[in-house]
Amino acid sequence: MRARVPHAECAAPPGAAGRHTRRAVFDATWTLLLANPPYAALMGDPAGWHGHERNAVWRNFSGLNGRVRHTSESRNALETALVADLRATTARYPADQRLQRLVADLLTHSERFAELWRAAVAGHHEAGRKTIDHPQVGPLTLDCDVLAVAGSDLRIMLYTAEPGSADAERLALVTVLGTQSLVG
Repeated sequence: MRARVPHAECAAPPGAAGRHTRRAVFDATWTLLLANPPYAALMGDPAGWHGHERNAVWRNFSGLNGRVRHTSESRNALETALVADLRATTARYPADQRLQRLVADLLTHSERFAELWRAAVAGHHEAGRKTIDHPQVGPLTLDCDVLAVAGSDLRIMLYTAEPGSADAERLALVTVLGTQSLVG
């Protein structure tokens, strides 16, 4: 058992920044380590995110995760999985001060997080379909997979579309547009 979470010093797995797949790499606390340009184009450019803003748990419980459309069931499943993941991470890295600060800040700033944390919920991430509301191309329904990297605490999040579908065409357009804003 390690005392501290490996953070930005972790090397991303080979290919994690591929040009055509929308990929993001997160550490054990769900802090974003790497987002390739197609992911940034789809989900919003994380270049200006700092501190807790780079953390997916924080973003979800503080309302900063604006492009994914959730049903109440999908929101509950995501929140439960994130809290269960973070709880397991605190057990693996009990001396990590950054992790302890994140949990303390979440407990202070999110009643929903505090409720799930106190309940010691169990959950896990499952592959699923998500609708992303993109500001230039509109809604895209995509497959979202979260892959655990064996032998590390890294997670790779991938977004893909059904080949040949209208969503695949819009997703290709998102990649071409990148993070630029269209002036109208």
